[in-house]
Amino acid sequence: MSKQSILVLDFGGQYNQLIARRVRECNVYCEVKPYTMSLEDIKAFDPMGIIFTGGPNSVYDEKSPQVDPAIFELGVPVLGICYGCQLIAHNLGGRVTAATDDSAREYGKTETYYNTDCRLFKGLPKQGVSWMSHGDYMEKVPEGFDLVAHSDACPNVAICDEKRGFYGVQFHPEVNHTEHGTDMIRNFLYEVCGAKGEWTMGDYCKTAIAQIREKVGSGKVLLALSGGVDSSVAAALLAEAVGSQLTCVFVDHGLMRKNEGDEVEAAFSKWDLNFVRVDAEARFLEKLAGVVEPESKRKIIGEEFIRVFEEEAKKIGRVDFLVQGTIYPDVIESGAGDAAVIKSHHNVGGLPDYVDFKEIIEPLRMLFKDEVRQLGRELGLPEYLVMRQPFPGPGLAIRIIGDITKEKADILRDADAIYREEIANAGLDKSINQYFAVLTNTRSVGVMGDGRTYDYTLALRAVTTSDFMTADWARIPYDVLDRVSVRIVNEVPNINRICYDITSKPPATIEWE
Repeated sequence: MSKQSILVLDFGGQYNQLIARRVRECNVYCEVKPYTMSLEDIKAFDPMGIIFTGGPNSVYDEKSPQVDPAIFELGVPVLGICYGCQLIAHNLGGRVTAATDDSAREYGKTETYYNTDCRLFKGLPKQGVSWMSHGDYMEKVPEGFDLVAHSDACPNVAICDEKRGFYGVQFHPEVNHTEHGTDMIRNFLYEVCGAKGEWTMGDYCKTAIAQIREKVGSGKVLLALSGGVDSSVAAALLAEAVGSQLTCVFVDHGLMRKNEGDEVEAAFSKWDLNFVRVDAEARFLEKLAGVVEPESKRKIIGEEFIRVFEEEAKKIGRVDFLVQGTIYPDVIESGAGDAAVIKSHHNVGGLPDYVDFKEIIEPLRMLFKDEVRQLGRELGLPEYLVMRQPFPGPGLAIRIIGDITKEKADILRDADAIYREEIANAGLDKSINQYFAVLTNTRSVGVMGDGRTYDYTLALRAVTTSDFMTADWARIPYDVLDRVSVRIVNEVPNINRICYDITSKPPATIEWE
């Protein structure tokens, strides 16, 4: 891992993970940590720069998130975004107050004017659109700071103290709506912090392999292989690191897509590794019988996965380590500390309290999805595996709303297969990042032939995204949706109505549960 690291302190803003994405796109490593991180831990992290994120609070409220003022004495450059900008002003002698009229309150796309003599805006146009979202404003700028950007409504859109390397912007440079926003972040990294751009997947791959070898030593390793992108890349990485010490266990829980179990087994039978397929459909369906709450489903599946792995480990002999393909969005969405739990991923928040392994290894834990794909290419994985459609560990369990039965799983498998086939036939499979069917728990009246039906409603979901932290619903042509709908209601029993989900993330998540 690169020694050059940026620390992103999270104050609860909605775009915080985008900040991390933008930093890494600039080939600089960063980690998102809660604002409660102690000064000692910050020193131990040894960042070359710190970014304060946005957040929903007002800095002048007594209960608002704060930082140890000593952070400004570390000699480390700081960039504050929105709430982070106001936090800098509040701590260094400025004054932040609630906006009393529309002249100081700004939301959405705003024409903004920049002083390009400031290193943050070096080489950029003097004017452009920025994305604002603030109801407070800096009534007084701290001593030693200059105003370096303004809008028609607000004179203090950005501030800087070039001598100390402190910068604050009221807008959000991390979002696509802000023109040249990534360039501003790049300027902070390279012009202010002195970054060299050492964060690459090639370097990460070499470092990860060395770290895994050092940790594992002569021990045996069991890898939870789902056949998805994340676990496949983790398998390739571990195979490179420890070879025959690795056993990959594929748990077929009966909630896979159509023919997927056979496809996974066929794909990995070509690899030089120990591959074990476990038929666990009956035990998973028994555990899930009557369970309707999504978090309960995830936790039951997470625990049962671990129990299966423990049983397989005993058959192999002493196994010291369990490997999982956990990635950064899994960790973020499962919550930590004060962070909100969006949903517990079965391999993070869904793990049981007791796990009978010496240690769990998660070599992809700090990577976003596109970085995982890059790592897969570095390891020589075939493109069809690297670009495979994402599939959640709990499988169809979280695409069946309500209770789970084998009958429902079979219905959804057949409908989903038709949907995916027609998307591929239309040549859309490369441009849509994830697409799948959801069997809702809603039944409605329909007419088929001359008879009345009362059957399930099926929902179709398709999104475009680069990082799976945010996503937009895909604009699938009507004629393609029509073919999918006609085929499903004619070929799959017990479905008489099809809906298409046109909700982006946020406010929705990509999966329904």
